[in-house]
Amino acid sequence: MRDINSLNKVILIGRLGQNPELRYLPQTDRAVARFTLATNETFFNTAKNENEVRTEWHRIVVWGKLAEFCEKYLTKGKQIYLEGKLRTRTWQDREGNKRTTTEIETQTIVLLGRRDELPPPEVEATLTEEEIMDELPPEEEANQAEGSDEDDIPF
Repeated sequence: MRDINSLNKVILIGRLGQNPELRYLPQTDRAVARFTLATNETFFNTAKNENEVRTEWHRIVVWGKLAEFCEKYLTKGKQIYLEGKLRTRTWQDREGNKRTTTEIETQTIVLLGRRDELPPPEVEATLTEEEIMDELPPEEEANQAEGSDEDDIPF
């Protein structure tokens, strides 16, 4: 059950810092793509009396068919809009040290930029409802099935 007083949502517009790296997990053959995204923030530095740009780098993780889309259509420098959620994971490195990283697990990607940089119009960056259900872990499938009467909204 989800806590209705809690929200984990990230929305970013930025440029890719590298081409996505696509891998397939050996046990499940599920696709996962990873890349970095740069966002810029302009602020006024009163000490120097000029505008400065601060760049923030984000680690992005994309799963399933959307990961395959990223590998095919995203390249270094391309501007995108993405929605996702923060995920923190912990692992041990080769020396046995405990390491932690926070990433953005992406659920939606929209290509931005000039029209000549975009893929052909028949290519969509969205998943069908069936593909989304295939991507969900089993416990989330049950939660989705319970909340299916939301389609009756009159507007």
